[in-house]
This record gives sequence, C-alpha cells and structure tokens, in this order.
Amino acid sequence: MNEKRFFKIRLYFTAMVTVAIWSLLAWDHFQGGVPSHHIAADKDMPAISNWWGALLLPLLTWVLLHRIQRRVFGAKVDSSAIPGALRHVVYRFAGALLFGVLIAVLFTLGYNDVTGYLVLGLLPLAILFPLYRAECLLGFVMAMTFTFGAVLPTAFGSFLVLMGLVLYRIVRPAILYVLPKIAFLASLSKEKPHQ
Repeated sequence: MNEKRFFKIRLYFTAMVTVAIWSLLAWDHFQGGVPSHHIAADKDMPAISNWWGALLLPLLTWVLLHRIQRRVFGAKVDSSAIPGALRHVVYRFAGALLFGVLIAVLFTLGYNDVTGYLVLGLLPLAILFPLYRAECLLGFVMAMTFTFGAVLPTAFGSFLVLMGLVLYRIVRPAILYVLPKIAFLASLSKEKPHQ
C-alpha cells in the first residue's frame, strides 16, 4: 500500500464514520431524543449532549488517521517496513475497539467495578505496549460512542493516551535501565569469596 491509497482509505473511513454518527443521532432524535451524559455519571456534574459527536467524531477520525499516515509513511520510514507497520495499526485498532466494547457492555450491565479494574489493568500493559498510539484512541472512542457519546470517551481516552505515553516513553526506559543493574548487583551478592 502506498500513501496515496492510504489517503483514499482515510477519506472513505472518515466519510463512513460521519454517516454512522449522523445516522445514530438521527435514530436517537426520532426515538425520544438525543441523550446527554453527565461527566463521571454524576448528576451534579454538567451533561454533555451526544450532538457534539456529530462534529467531534469525524474530526477526530480525520486527525488520528492523519497522524497514523504521517507515522507509517514518514520520510524516515523504510518502504519495506510499511506492511508490518500497517498490520500493527490494524491490530492495535482492533484491540482498542474490543476493549472499548467490553467496557461499554460491562458498564451497561452494571458491572462498574469490573470496568474500573479493566482500566487499571491497562497501566501495566501500557509499559509493555505502545497503547498511546492514535489507532488505540480511535478504536476506543469509536467503540464507546454508542453507549457514552463521543465527547466523554474522547476526553477519557485522551487521558489514558497521555498516561500510556508517560508509562511507555519514560517509565519503561527507566525500568529497562534499572533492571539489569539490579540483576548484576544481585549476582554479585550471591558470589561469596571462598575461604
């Protein structure tokens, strides 16, 4: 795949997301009204209408796909690495999509504690894998839009992306730097001189 073809896919995918969100909002409108969601599900907090998703979701899709395009087809990227990079993009997107669906379903069924544990489980995974990538945020937001609208998952997902970035780019290198030194010191302490 080349960059021109990816741009077409980006265009079509954004158009599909736009049609999907506008169809969902139209359906909601004619089925009793477009819902609003309170921040942190707290009735004392302001409510955000799902209508904002009509603008936010297509814009977010376009921008995040642009970031993916720049990363995969950048000037410093070897053309032989592009298929593998695109495969990783699809895997991360699918994983985030499934994770978002799982969170939405569990929340809808009333398992709020389980959803909290799942989100906390992302923290150690974010040390091992680059969960801060644009495709992860896109999959997460798209999966949760039906249940929570687009604004709250975007805000929460952006927070998770920021945490993932810190964990992968700062904490992970620190751990990888310190672990060999600890292992070396442990091996020295096990070696006792013979008397």
